[in-house]
Amino acid sequence: MKPLLDTHILLWWLNGNGRLSRRHREVFQEAGPDSPLRVSDISLWEIATLYSLGRIELRLPLRDWLERATAPPLVQRIGISPAIAAEVAQLPDGFHRDPADRILVATARVLGATLLTRDSRILDAGLVPTL
Repeated sequence: MKPLLDTHILLWWLNGNGRLSRRHREVFQEAGPDSPLRVSDISLWEIATLYSLGRIELRLPLRDWLERATAPPLVQRIGISPAIAAEVAQLPDGFHRDPADRILVATARVLGATLLTRDSRILDAGLVPTL
């Protein structure tokens, strides 16, 4: 499995939040240089935005937190490639309009990744494998 983390899963993991499922915790334990966790750059943007709006608190200065959150070899950052941008346009109109979630779903589709999420709109859409 190629795990791609939804933004809230990344936050929960790094902040030690107990809302992670047992299976999510297993995926984190199995991650390593040969099977990294994938984090989309859009999640970094979302976290920075939430932080600047005062909607989340971080234990470190923002830049330090973001750099630790994406430190190789455990984590691989995924940019928004032309293929991912084009895939966003292929998503059904009925799928919700949150641009970050649309990019995450498109990224999972292009990479053939499993999206770790608890977002009911993504889960209910069934557009990508989820955990």
